Amino acid sequence: MALQQLTSTLKILIVDDHELTRVSLKLLLANQPFVGSVIEAVNGNHALTQVEKYAPDLILMDLHMPVMDGWTASRIIRQKFPYVKIIAYSAVDSNHLQNLLDQGIIDAFCDKATCSEQILGSLRAVCRNLS
Repeated sequence: MALQQLTSTLKILIVDDHELTRVSLKLLLANQPFVGSVIEAVNGNHALTQVEKYAPDLILMDLHMPVMDGWTASRIIRQKFPYVKIIAYSAVDSNHLQNLLDQGIIDAFCDKATCSEQILGSLRAVCRNLS
């Protein structure tokens, strides 16, 4: 599916316990033509509630959070909502992230230290695979 066809239709959930990170990512996504709405969650448990309520197309998931971490939330979301695309967004060692990717729990990963263009590139790549 071409990105033009996704214009203003994608619902993205940002899951991070740091408000500044959520706000920054939301601002980054605000002017992207493939983004329709952005929802936020403060931890993995809140993410599960938001997924059930809003049925996002894609999740940007931090992995280290209180209450329920992103590792656990990603596994539960993948089981309950297999159609949702998950991009792990963390400063974790890439070997651990590669294991999640190999297991099919996440669809991609970005390092938190990466630049905005790389984040948007990962989003676009995963969006191309939405059906």
